[in-house]
Amino acid sequence: MRKFMDKDFLLNSDAAIKLFHNYAEDMPIIDYHCHVSEKEIFENKQFKNITEAWLYGDHYKWRAMRSAGIDEKYITGDATDYEKFVAYAKTVSMAIGNPLYHWTHLELQRFFGIYEVLNEKNAQVIWEKVNVLLKSEGYRTRDLIEKANVKTICTTDDPTDNLEYHIKLKEDKHFNVNVLPAFRPDEGLAINKVGFIEWIEKLKKVSDRNIENYDDFLEALESRAKFFHSVGCRISDHGLDYVPYMEATREEISLIFLKGLKGDIISSDEEEKYRTFTLIFLGKLYSNLGWSMELHINAQRDNSTKMLNKIGHNTGFDSIRDSGVSFSLSMLLNSLDSQDLLPKTIVYSLNPNDNYTIGALIGCFQASEGKGKIQLGAAWWFNDNKDGMIEQMKALGNLGLLSTFIGMLTDSRSFLSYTRHEYFRRILCNLIGEWVENGEIPGDMEMLGEMVQNICYNNAKSYLNI
Repeated sequence: MRKFMDKDFLLNSDAAIKLFHNYAEDMPIIDYHCHVSEKEIFENKQFKNITEAWLYGDHYKWRAMRSAGIDEKYITGDATDYEKFVAYAKTVSMAIGNPLYHWTHLELQRFFGIYEVLNEKNAQVIWEKVNVLLKSEGYRTRDLIEKANVKTICTTDDPTDNLEYHIKLKEDKHFNVNVLPAFRPDEGLAINKVGFIEWIEKLKKVSDRNIENYDDFLEALESRAKFFHSVGCRISDHGLDYVPYMEATREEISLIFLKGLKGDIISSDEEEKYRTFTLIFLGKLYSNLGWSMELHINAQRDNSTKMLNKIGHNTGFDSIRDSGVSFSLSMLLNSLDSQDLLPKTIVYSLNPNDNYTIGALIGCFQASEGKGKIQLGAAWWFNDNKDGMIEQMKALGNLGLLSTFIGMLTDSRSFLSYTRHEYFRRILCNLIGEWVENGEIPGDMEMLGEMVQNICYNNAKSYLNI
């Protein structure tokens, strides 16, 4: 019996062990999609305790705690940070089979040198050990980033953000990690959402222009994209839930936009036409800027109205949407491709049933301008577990070229989540190692090692023009 999470954790063959330790383990990290705070990076925040660093804003952990029957007081409520930590430690003992069990212990091991198995009995000892370190020098946000060998971070930023801290970090010569903005104009597509008019007012102010019609709106979005580009942005992001596609004339869209500005009722068809037209405009803009475009689709959000009203969005009450993606995604990509304005695009679906649908579709839009121009995005959110990662990579390998994959991201709000890249790398090396052991591929470690290093880092660096 092997020791729990030893140095060869998840590596079940000699080939896997060689690939991970000789090629993958020390590769740098590009975390090209996450939700960490650039302000906290610039200010080099020092966390007061492990709960603040670990549990604040982490809806993965919150969901598990609710499943364990933990009262909301100890999750998002007014319990002390120590009480919340003990409640999570109690949950960890019940989390076998959930990737949180591995992530939790990887983070304790890699950042704090703690190899004990966290549980309710030793929670106080581990609380004290970690907090002593967090209060010492060498454990601020920048230290955690550098300890994880991160070279580039792409945050998630609204077009109305002033990017104050990105600019300050760009000018900071004492921190050698790229902290770049990513352009996420979801609020500009949400014409039926409460707050759309207020968001347009913010866009007016930050772009320093009147927005009285749809043309003004597009000009304002373009000006913000160019500003983001000047600060180092090279990637956009869209949380679409579903892929819209309904054709309309510019005149129709202009009238729909004016209705939105006045707060009039927008029909579902009008909303889909508006979202489609605006998304195609943005795709062309990204192509002209040389950016990559991320499409995150098939999340079903805010399922519990009671909890939405109580504690708000992004608190652990989202799930997987089961709508089809093939036709609308094909039409969207084709509309850009037919004008030679399809940007590099990464498509993620929260529904794992879409792996083969998307994997087959992206093969229709690859191009000679670069390897893997259209990507099947990494296993994301509910899928960034061992099985989800394996199935995503198998689908990509079966339908396209696994060797062109740009690899893992954290999609996290925590500075301790970079160990998810290690988790992914171990699973990647074990999958390839299994193929070697089965005689399905040659055991050429130099060739396979180069492939692994490309997936871990080099492909993303090239793809994102970093």
